[in-house]
Amino acid sequence: MDEKWSKYFNKKKLQITETAHHVKTMRVCYLFLLPFAVLFITFNVLPVVNSIYYSFTNFDILEKPEFIGARNYINLFLQDEVFQLAVKNTFLIAIITGPVGYILAFIFAWLINELPKWVRTLVVFFFYAPSIAGNTVSVFQTFFSNDEYGWLNSLLLKSGLITTPIAFLTNPQIVMKVLIPVILWQSLGAGFLSFVAGLKGIDQAQYEAGYIDGVQNRWQELWFITLPNMKPMLMFGAVMSITTAFNVCDVPMALAGFPSADYCVRTMVTHLYDYGFVRFEMGYASAIATILFLTMIICKKLFQRLLNRVGH
Repeated sequence: MDEKWSKYFNKKKLQITETAHHVKTMRVCYLFLLPFAVLFITFNVLPVVNSIYYSFTNFDILEKPEFIGARNYINLFLQDEVFQLAVKNTFLIAIITGPVGYILAFIFAWLINELPKWVRTLVVFFFYAPSIAGNTVSVFQTFFSNDEYGWLNSLLLKSGLITTPIAFLTNPQIVMKVLIPVILWQSLGAGFLSFVAGLKGIDQAQYEAGYIDGVQNRWQELWFITLPNMKPMLMFGAVMSITTAFNVCDVPMALAGFPSADYCVRTMVTHLYDYGFVRFEMGYASAIATILFLTMIICKKLFQRLLNRVGH
């Protein structure tokens, strides 16, 4: 046993020595990375650490945080019925808009890659427009307005299909069906653009070599050549898709109101916003943020494991 531990510590000592030597050798490079590292730790790492700490406290900003253990988490899962509804809505939106949006973004990018350059430029702009336009939600708000002045209600009334306006944005049985397509359309932007860039960066010689080695059709070309070469872009698109799917907040608040009727489109982020920026219960809001953060990390790990199987 002593010999085993001795080998283990010697191995660790060697690794530390090699790391120190590498840092010393590349110290100029690390100095260039230092400004980014400071900013990243200050504005990304420390807020996450603070949020995890505050999730175990009763904190209202004005008074000193009071440590209460896991009480916030117990209240969330056992007593907060609105949070349970928010979790259900969040996962419903994430399951539909996340995978579906991710797959659609890749399929559109793959198809568009075959178009002439000028046509491809126009189509890419059309799909990326929701990510850069700031007033798309107001357009949908006018389109699905609950009164007769809403574009859809006005069209249905004039055509005689309905006699009274439909409450698209306040009826709990309808509003989620309206929100999901809007969120799905807005989620195509960044991932779609990365897929287009990844497809254009693949060396065409690999396709020629693939057909020489036995690739027989476009599906085999996609599985054995295209997807393995696009793993970094696929991972980036997955991260963006997961982040977008679980961070849904602005669209439900803008279209369905805050709070929505019967909390029918309440999400984890809108619940966090309510407790953090309306009620100023920062400890409770931090617990929600921590759960959301861990959920996103788990989803990312699962997708990364799935992505590693591509091409095998």
